[in-house]
Amino acid sequence: MNISKILEQKNIEVSVPCRIDLGGTLDISTFYLSMNHLECDHQMLLPSSFNIALDLYTVVTLSGYKKGYIKISSKGFKSAVFHKDEVAFNHPMGLMFACANYFKGYFNKGGVHINIESSSPPRSALGGSSSAAVAIIAAFFKALGKPFVFEQIAWLAHYLEASVAGVPCGMQDQLAAAFGGVNQWIWKMGNTSPEFERVSLLDQDDDINAFNSNIIVAYCGVPHVSKDINFQWVKSFIQGETRSVFEQIASLTNQFCKAVKNKNFIKAADLMNQETKLRLEMTPDVLDNTGQKLFNRAMDVNCGARFTGAGGGGCLWAIGEKYDISRLKPLWEKILEPVKDAKILDTRITNKGIQVVEMKNY
Repeated sequence: MNISKILEQKNIEVSVPCRIDLGGTLDISTFYLSMNHLECDHQMLLPSSFNIALDLYTVVTLSGYKKGYIKISSKGFKSAVFHKDEVAFNHPMGLMFACANYFKGYFNKGGVHINIESSSPPRSALGGSSSAAVAIIAAFFKALGKPFVFEQIAWLAHYLEASVAGVPCGMQDQLAAAFGGVNQWIWKMGNTSPEFERVSLLDQDDDINAFNSNIIVAYCGVPHVSKDINFQWVKSFIQGETRSVFEQIASLTNQFCKAVKNKNFIKAADLMNQETKLRLEMTPDVLDNTGQKLFNRAMDVNCGARFTGAGGGGCLWAIGEKYDISRLKPLWEKILEPVKDAKILDTRITNKGIQVVEMKNY
């Protein structure tokens, strides 16, 4: 199949959400395979991660380009062009080029231009790069008429990222982008390969709409670099220094998911704070100065707060009873006011994952 002829007739636009989370790192096989033994009350307590999809969308558009070349444009990066046989995976947009390269066999008589637009702040630790990878793959699937299997798209995005990142990678970001919603993702080994189990914690639109009043998300004004902190966590785990800590985090994450499902937000806030403190003990720089102030103020008004992703800049989010979150918002706004680019994000939970639009070229 020649993708060039398809893109001459229509552009393909795909949007996916970003996410906020708790229990990250446990989605890396280094961790969850080592914790397969965990038991609680004589029931298997497999490691899991929690995340919420937000309506801060990453939008990818595929259009035609000159023969044999791949061009990628993205806000915050200088546009880059490579011949399909000379793609650089170590480029700042190397993951995006790796995703396009996977489909280069379909560039028989043309090329492709990938345009990426994100409504979340750059490098905000909301899973934007993984979301973009999911959107690119979904766009190619749509252009080529391949069936949409969300699991397949998420796994492919995960393995492509792991192949070029140079560090172990999880896949909770890809799953939030593909599926949307409020979910617990349980990590385990299947018969022939790793598997995940999706547990949707809030299914009804009314429950999800109400849950918006129990959370708040803030950008601290400082971009994050996830590799540094993730590397420290992986290294200490492999060396046997922090395995008991991550087992505690696995337990706290499971308890947190139950609390959210039961709408016990006071309990959820306490569990979140316990998890954040454990991370801080291992890696104090997981919160910068502004993040530490936000965390302390959240605890002052009975809310839980946690960095998103691997922290070290980016965003924090909080959970609590509706009244307590309403008290927290002006306190956070006061802390963020003097910090350049820092702000409370105007965002809501979305139950939608991958969404596709076809735009005819006239």
